[in-house]
Amino acid sequence: MRILIIGGTRFVGRHITEAAIAAGHEVSLLHRGRTGPELFPEVEHLRADRNTDLSVLRGRRWDVTIDVSAYLPSQVVSLAEAVSTGQYVFVSSTAVYAVPRAPGFTEDSALTEIDGPVPEKVTVETYGALKVLCERAAVDRFGPATLIVRPTYVIGPYDYTGRFTYWVNRIARGGEVLAPGDPSDPIQVIDGRDMAAWIVAMTEKANADEAPATRRKAGSGVFHAVSPAPPFSFGDMLEAIVAEVGPPGTTLTWVGQDFLLAEGENGTSLPLWSEGEEGSAVNTADPAAATAAGLGPRPFGRSVREIRQSEASFSTSTTISPDREAELLARWRSRARG
Repeated sequence: MRILIIGGTRFVGRHITEAAIAAGHEVSLLHRGRTGPELFPEVEHLRADRNTDLSVLRGRRWDVTIDVSAYLPSQVVSLAEAVSTGQYVFVSSTAVYAVPRAPGFTEDSALTEIDGPVPEKVTVETYGALKVLCERAAVDRFGPATLIVRPTYVIGPYDYTGRFTYWVNRIARGGEVLAPGDPSDPIQVIDGRDMAAWIVAMTEKANADEAPATRRKAGSGVFHAVSPAPPFSFGDMLEAIVAEVGPPGTTLTWVGQDFLLAEGENGTSLPLWSEGEEGSAVNTADPAAATAAGLGPRPFGRSVREIRQSEASFSTSTTISPDREAELLARWRSRARG
């Protein structure tokens, strides 16, 4: 197949590019050349800013277009006007959902709606609702063969956010580890490499299906790309990381939500922590549909080991420093002693 990837050099897009190449497909990458311009010299690189000029796509046709970098519905519309493609794949997010009613919610659960004009900027508050509008624009413009993938937190090598990588590297240092909030808070992740290979496999199914373009094909529809099936908690996640990379004597100390919030900590300084928000239930998505369609995540421990091996030197300035962590732990213990 001839596959066009919009944003194929950074994290999720990079893994999809690698999967498509490994599967033997002819790949073109549309990107601005700011991230990894030296990557994938064997494929076609089309340099453009999708927000200003997509003329480089005109007069060309691809069997599949995979879009990992659309956050505004206008970006989906402008792409549809410029590209000719057999199937469109949109990487969305489980953030599209309104607060779920119960763990194990499915792809047909209620979505977040925008009351008023469409926001022009992507923020924490508008992100999910804008993704909903992107999804709708995708189906409207590209038809029923569209594949919409809704991941939760994506993990793996090249993760520029460093959210999961922080916990792997912190626990690998050993000692007393500050664990935020309630260990029972739900969490789900998906290894970007597994999601990428599955997306490529789904496009192969769609292109092998002889159904008319006006009908939904195999390899199309809406799917949760999440793992594992609920229940799986933050405590389960950290304990599993300790089991894989924690030196002997590594311990987790769970520090209360109210204390951490009062100290000015949040889900940025302590990544993936939901800060006790009701919205944490979004990390309880049912992966059954994607599993039935072939998504098979590698064992969680394997992801942990491989991330540690490849990202051991990764660091970020947004997470708490070792000194700050030690300070918070000391104050928490002092408070507990009363």
